[in-house]
Amino acid sequence: MEIGLSSASFYPNLNIEDTISLMKKLGFDVGELFLNTASEYDEEFIKLLIEEKDKSNFRINSVHGFSSSFEPFLFDVYKRRRDDMFIYFKKICKAAKRLGAQSYTFHGMRYQKSKYINLKFIVQVYNELIYTAMEEGIKLSQENVSWCMSSDIDFLKMLKEECKYPIHFTFDIKQSYKAGIEPEKYIDIMGRDIINLHINDRDDVNLCLLPGKGNVNYKKLFKKLKENEYNGIGIIEVYSDNYSNYDELTNAKKILTSYF
Repeated sequence: MEIGLSSASFYPNLNIEDTISLMKKLGFDVGELFLNTASEYDEEFIKLLIEEKDKSNFRINSVHGFSSSFEPFLFDVYKRRRDDMFIYFKKICKAAKRLGAQSYTFHGMRYQKSKYINLKFIVQVYNELIYTAMEEGIKLSQENVSWCMSSDIDFLKMLKEECKYPIHFTFDIKQSYKAGIEPEKYIDIMGRDIINLHINDRDDVNLCLLPGKGNVNYKKLFKKLKENEYNGIGIIEVYSDNYSNYDELTNAKKILTSYF
């Protein structure tokens, strides 16, 4: 497994365009870009990111949008609002394609009790989202997120069973612990449809740490992923306050690489 890094690990201290050369300097050849605001979806800004990635010979595995600002409203019953949010979604899909990414890391709906939502309508929206991404050659990759519907194992199972088009998944370790669900349970549901992996660590006090700083059993976790034929990239995604200097990020990569 190749180990990459997410630009989110530098938020909010660095502009996204400045993270690419830094990630390369730290020994990472691939990563995920987190577009932090609507202006970063625009074509001219994406052109700047393309120039930066080409200059550094850096590969973009996946793209993540400023999800909380619009993704929950893609499922709004008020059609005009929903249509407006689709404009942002399409922009990110186009950006991901131009950047050479394979997938769009998607949060989606905020958590609600299932009795309050129309599952048939939700599936219809997902079908449109997946198809829209497919038109750009991008895979919609649903991430398990503790405050979203995607934290619910049954909801993920429903999407796999009911969506007309293939849905894929990003598995995030810290989000599974935030949701109080063992990582292996998510992997069982996502199975061979996992196409992206967010790696982090945790302990009994901290829900997010750099790999190697906590007590996540990576040997067990990677064995489970291997059983499900995951051969993709492992993206280190932490918060900027999880480390005090950049060398710690490079060391985290070395620790993870040692497992392979």
